[in-house]
Amino acid sequence: MIRLSIPLRQALARLSLPVLIAAAFGTMLLGKADTLLAERARILLADALAPFYAAFAEPARAVRDGVAELGHLLELREENARLVEENERLRRWQAAALSLEAENAMLRRQLDFVPERAPAFHTARVVADGGGVYARAVLLTVPPEIQVRRGQIALDERGFAGRVTEVGARSARVLLATDMNSRLPVTLEGSRLRAMMVGTNGARPRLQHWSEGGRPAEGERVVTSAEGVEFPAGLPVGVVRWTEGGVAEVELFARTDRLDVVRLFDFGLGGILPPEAIARPEPRARR
Repeated sequence: MIRLSIPLRQALARLSLPVLIAAAFGTMLLGKADTLLAERARILLADALAPFYAAFAEPARAVRDGVAELGHLLELREENARLVEENERLRRWQAAALSLEAENAMLRRQLDFVPERAPAFHTARVVADGGGVYARAVLLTVPPEIQVRRGQIALDERGFAGRVTEVGARSARVLLATDMNSRLPVTLEGSRLRAMMVGTNGARPRLQHWSEGGRPAEGERVVTSAEGVEFPAGLPVGVVRWTEGGVAEVELFARTDRLDVVRLFDFGLGGILPPEAIARPEPRARR
């Protein structure tokens, strides 16, 4: 090992930065003066360093993959714990549901309960959005052999979507629950409050005219009411959401903005009366 004196080491330390700067400028000038030589030098340097890069790249890739795998394992562990807790909660709900089902069956036997007839339904595909006299409506294609009438209830896989207002030979139009012309009597499952759900042409209809002294609770389930004999009771509609302005709205279960297939149920109710069935006043007799 070469031992240098302290003054010499200090002089070398002071000269290292200017020497490196001068070498950098010299290299730049050489590259501008002879581009071919600079290109050859870069290629030779790349060829010389490529094996070292390859040798260091493999361990770095292994470390990076190991860190990613460790993070993935931690995520799997958290998800597994969440799924175990959720499964345990579902088991408790299943036990409660089986107990309630047995109790319900026993009470029905004691009351000699006559079950309601299962409603008939047909599945139709949505082919167009909007159109007609309504802002929020969809057009369905219906085969001629399927009998569809006005007032039938349209549901998607989640809940209430609307009702049939127009029927043609091969099509039908469904007025969605979000249209401003839609009026739906509903019941709040928890408090048993009755209200009217009114469309706003927006994503969420509003709740109006609920019973005095009551107030819809945030997150409370909303189902259809049998008031007016136009809708069956108990069809899932949505949940209550309060806006910042203090307006009670309903977040629908049905995805009315992206309907693809709906089921048209015939509950045997009166539904919407056709125009010719509306009573008209008798003309006055001339004097």
